[in-house]
Amino acid sequence: MIIACWSGPRNISTALMRSWSSRKDTYVTDEPFYSYYLNETKVKHPMHKEIIEKYSSNYFDIIKYLTSDIPNNKTIWYQKHMAHHMIDLSNIDWIKKCNNFILIRHPKQVISSYLLKNELKSIDELGYYQQFEIINFLKKNNIPFNVKESNEILTNPEVALKDWCAKIEINFDRSMLSWNKGIHPNDGVWAKHWYDNVINSSGFQKFKKKDISIENKYDSIYNDAMKYYKYITENI
Repeated sequence: MIIACWSGPRNISTALMRSWSSRKDTYVTDEPFYSYYLNETKVKHPMHKEIIEKYSSNYFDIIKYLTSDIPNNKTIWYQKHMAHHMIDLSNIDWIKKCNNFILIRHPKQVISSYLLKNELKSIDELGYYQQFEIINFLKKNNIPFNVKESNEILTNPEVALKDWCAKIEINFDRSMLSWNKGIHPNDGVWAKHWYDNVINSSGFQKFKKKDISIENKYDSIYNDAMKYYKYITENI
């Protein structure tokens, strides 16, 4: 089984990758389209040169790999994807072969967290529009998918993960609730810049509601993100 998790940045996608990597039957892959995205868009993310040099930026080579036999004789392949890395949304037929999962988080939380690590110029950098398009593609092709809000997972990880496993007809494994601290072998080289919170964790952080304010200059991005967010959450 190939599980494609479609998330936006500054979500709990890395914690979920840690969770799935704790299973003995699962192989994980970290953002396989990151190099492709950086190479095509010329966006100057931290470590962009190192990422492009280290990983394939050929879209079709990446697809061929992601739809091949599961590595290391595992039975589950968990692929952590950033939805905004999908530049050409007219060429995503390959996801029909995957069990697709949409991970969503409220735009206020995403934007405020993103701005701590990077400059935000466009809604396209947050993945909401791409998640919207992926959902429409799956619906058009009558392919089932699952959507979860990150806060729901953080509020009760065991219940949320049991529900997810049940929907894709695999056994829940309690090992998914914890992991070893530090950088993991399958982390991308960008882990040292982006993953500080997860590197220092050994399980899901308890959800704490916070009052978040967004600067007025980001209003248009926030409002656009909310439109997609509301649509996507209707599919939960």
